[in-house]
Amino acid sequence: MIRGLSSPRFRRYRLVLLVLAVLVALSLLLGAGLGAYPIPPLAIPSILLRGEGVEYQVLTALRFPRVLGAALVGALLALAGAVLQGLFRNPLVDPGLIGVSSGAALGAAIFIVLWPGAGALEVYALPVFAFLGGLLATHLLWRLAQTAFGVQVTVLLLSGIALNALVGAGIGLLTFLASEEELRSLTFWTLGGFSALTWRLLLAGLPLALVSSLLLLRLARPLNALALGEREAFHLGVDLEALKRRAVTGAALGVGVAVALAGGVGFLGLVAPHLFRLMAGPDHRYLLPGAALLGAVLAVVADLLARTLAAPAEIPVGVVTALLGGPFFLYLVLRYKREVYRA
Repeated sequence: MIRGLSSPRFRRYRLVLLVLAVLVALSLLLGAGLGAYPIPPLAIPSILLRGEGVEYQVLTALRFPRVLGAALVGALLALAGAVLQGLFRNPLVDPGLIGVSSGAALGAAIFIVLWPGAGALEVYALPVFAFLGGLLATHLLWRLAQTAFGVQVTVLLLSGIALNALVGAGIGLLTFLASEEELRSLTFWTLGGFSALTWRLLLAGLPLALVSSLLLLRLARPLNALALGEREAFHLGVDLEALKRRAVTGAALGVGVAVALAGGVGFLGLVAPHLFRLMAGPDHRYLLPGAALLGAVLAVVADLLARTLAAPAEIPVGVVTALLGGPFFLYLVLRYKREVYRA
């Protein structure tokens, strides 16, 4: 045990986690300071101690809930992505494949188009509709993949692809029926962003986010066993059906909260786990928390770019993550293709 803790591989994992923790703090500091109303990041502690002024109001009312919410959303998406990639044993798997992202987007679209003029209720009801849509979609996929021999992961994956196509058609129909004002709101929601985050919304989603994180982080050792194959994991004492159920439930809950808070922010669940594997390794005991930290950094940086690249205008965060994550996904596909060809 002591020899394992002092091994070069363990030291590398520990070093990468430490660096990522520092990067999270730095990204939060930069995200809180930079923007249309710039505040020197090093002056933030003194501003908070002073407890008054325009800069204090900007930080506490606007910037802090936004950057903390972005970090929470990025961590949830990356953690869910790492678990699902371990469950499917495929680094190309994204949380959107289990249907929760598309289901949440459809729930939000239904509320925006079919319940116009909600007024103050929209701030609270829209995330609720998105969250319920994601959970219902995941429950439907789970039922479709249930067989006499348990949940078939391949069927779950294929059902998710079919559901994403159907949801895309539903959102397209609602877009056709939407008014001009509803269309703007729908477009913003589907593209994703953190500008609508408030302390109240953030605190409302935090309990569910904690439940999801606890469920997923406890799956590290079973996922390490599953990496050897389902038969080997079974002989090592892993309850495969319970593992699948907990992984999908925890991922659905986490991604549902993320989509309810920020809309359609894609590719973080794909990119962050793979980057951590490249930096440190595939051990899920370190991969899961490391992916969460890296996802938080990427989300805060993406939000910072969205706020500053076209200031005073704001680019949707989902556009930024797609521009960064799309080429990375193509790189993964080409790399996987070369590995299969060599085999």
